[in-house]
Amino acid sequence: MTQVLKKLTIQVLKNNNVENIFSVTALRANSTWWSNVQMGPPDVILGITEAYKKDGHSNKVNLGVGAYRDDEGKPYVLPSVRKAEEILHKKALNHEYAPIAGEATYTDAVAKLAFGDDSPVIKEKTNCTVQTLSGTGALRLGLEFVTKHYSKNKEVWLPTPTWGNHPQICNMLSLPHKKYRYFDPKTNGFDLQGALEDICKIPEGSIILLHACAHNPTGVDPRPSDWEQLSAVIKEKKLLPFFDMAYQGFATGNVDNDAFAVRYFVKEGHQVMLAQSFAKNMGLYGERAGALTILCGDAESAAKVMSQVKIMVRTMYSNPPLYGSRLVQEILTTPDLKKQWLADVKQMADRIISMRTQLRAGIEGAGNPRPWNHITDQIGMFCFTGLKPEQVERLTKEFHIYLTKDGRISVAGISSKNVNYVAEAIHKVTA
Repeated sequence: MTQVLKKLTIQVLKNNNVENIFSVTALRANSTWWSNVQMGPPDVILGITEAYKKDGHSNKVNLGVGAYRDDEGKPYVLPSVRKAEEILHKKALNHEYAPIAGEATYTDAVAKLAFGDDSPVIKEKTNCTVQTLSGTGALRLGLEFVTKHYSKNKEVWLPTPTWGNHPQICNMLSLPHKKYRYFDPKTNGFDLQGALEDICKIPEGSIILLHACAHNPTGVDPRPSDWEQLSAVIKEKKLLPFFDMAYQGFATGNVDNDAFAVRYFVKEGHQVMLAQSFAKNMGLYGERAGALTILCGDAESAAKVMSQVKIMVRTMYSNPPLYGSRLVQEILTTPDLKKQWLADVKQMADRIISMRTQLRAGIEGAGNPRPWNHITDQIGMFCFTGLKPEQVERLTKEFHIYLTKDGRISVAGISSKNVNYVAEAIHKVTA
């Protein structure tokens, strides 16, 4: 750009052309429009993946990626999804715009999956459910709705720790966010008392974000009795619960079990907000199929909320994508296909549970003196190992095992071929 300006300036001086002088001035001004943009920090997980790819070691293991892998370490396309793809191909559907809120068959099916077929929410039509760009899009749309239409305390309380995108979305929307205790590093489990104490101090009307199941990044979930206590305190404090349910079925292998917290809160009278994703439990990572539900208490309020959400969607991305939602819709509304999908989900969950069991047995079998029960006590794709940053560094440098500095691993990255290697490595850096 500098050389171009020099040449143009020389030409201007030769021609003594005023019009050209203005052109050069404009070009110079344009070249500085974005000069004040700061370089953003690199994505942590992307950095781990890049380092893993560059590593030429034969035993390298990537435990950073947050996507399911089969026992061969490869991306997995669910058999139920393959069948749904075949059905859609035969239907030869067109590619016209979807409705702003998504197709009604889709939004009805995903709401029933979350709240239950017989839920009063569905029967009384008190839910505003719209298709979103996966779970992230649901969170963004829901929190943006809060900034525009929530009349109470616009303050979001997040568990410590939480998924990195939660505070990022709040920051992008200038939504103040604070933390409540959740994970207990001493036990590598749920800090129920700490959570209850902190929630009791949250200002009335605030929004509290809750992971419905398979907490990311810790893998630590409250027990049903814990959820009951949390519900009681949240109701007493008149807080608005916003559930992030990205892993329904992926935790226990049972979609109804994993929806316990959401359904219990609804039963107790909470008007929850809910973000759903089908990236993990259907393996539709790149199709971006999700949903946002806002419970409204009555059908009239639901209709009003829907009208405002549609306006937001229209100005944000106009219409949701069709292909991923059609796959979800086909699976959830075809009995045989849904049965196959439920078996697929259980198979994925069972493999992860098996890897947890084998990893713990391998570490303990090596004679490690520390307690490792938290590996099997935790649930879902992620596990907070309790490893310190220096131990993580040793795992990477000495054993070519890649994970985040806080000791979080994706259990899906462990297979029957590398579990003993990973267990031995963890034993050596912690013994």
